[in-house]
Amino acid sequence: MATLDATRPTRPLEAWRIVMSTCNAPAGASDVVTRWLVLTRACVQPMTLTSAAIAGLLAVRAAGFSVWLFALAALGIVLAHAANNLVNDIFDESLGADTADYPRALYAPHPVISGMATRRTLVTAFLVLNLVDLAILVVLTANRGWPVIVFALLGLLGSVGYAAPVLRFKKRGLGEPVVFLVWGPLMVGGTYFAATGHLPWQVLAASIPYSILCTTVLFGKHIDKLEWDAPLKIGTLPVLLGERRARALTLGLMVAFYVAVVVLVLLHALPWPALIALGGVLRLRRSWPHLRKPRPTKRPENFPVWPLWYAAVTFVHTRRAGALLVLGLLIGALIGFVPGR
Repeated sequence: MATLDATRPTRPLEAWRIVMSTCNAPAGASDVVTRWLVLTRACVQPMTLTSAAIAGLLAVRAAGFSVWLFALAALGIVLAHAANNLVNDIFDESLGADTADYPRALYAPHPVISGMATRRTLVTAFLVLNLVDLAILVVLTANRGWPVIVFALLGLLGSVGYAAPVLRFKKRGLGEPVVFLVWGPLMVGGTYFAATGHLPWQVLAASIPYSILCTTVLFGKHIDKLEWDAPLKIGTLPVLLGERRARALTLGLMVAFYVAVVVLVLLHALPWPALIALGGVLRLRRSWPHLRKPRPTKRPENFPVWPLWYAAVTFVHTRRAGALLVLGLLIGALIGFVPGR
């Protein structure tokens, strides 16, 4: 079980902060919230929260905007992400993909392998989260109509199918495209529709830059796991492409984010203040050398999520560039921007 050493008892708020920044709990932290944050891998929830923020800021000035329906939709995708992480751990552990020496159990505690929870507990939590999401779906559908169901079902298919038997998208080189669709058009588009009752093409287009960033995080993670996945015939795109090509493609996607932002501003799908996101190039410049060379052969000092390396590099870049994009959209909302108008 991967934990951080501590020489004194950790207060709950500090423990939650550590979990959110490292995916691991400090030694001795055992409160319910800390355990839940670890079990659901809440450290990656900022990606979903950013997708929700993008949708809300694009929608807030649009006709028909409802703040409470937006809040429900945002809550729904956050719960869906937590359920997704649980179900992936359930399937990967039960199918034998996750073991004690596989990266999933090394960079953070695996719920079952570490002994934090039983498989039955994970299944129960997954069902409870989906029941809450079902209740949210009923409310949103009653207010906005059947398209909400389509977004929800497509999201559920991508979530469960990512690791589920038969489908196992990640084993067929489809995991990365699924993440692109889920964290972009489905999350942003679905939340925007729930909040406003309509969905212009500009919003779907505006979701693309951030979905590209989220895809780079999965590329980074799968490159890190390549030496484990290849012998198991888990056909992620990095396994199919090879490490050097996968690293080059990841860098290309990171650059594509900035190109997409500029193009979408010119198309009036994003407000001109979204160009603030170009400030993320400073972080890209720092990330670039790491992706141009092989991963370190041993764990760097005080590096909390080893053996992940490229995943951390791409996640930090995604967090910085995504935050700047949200800042630009916030300014756009304040000056009255509406996509396509």
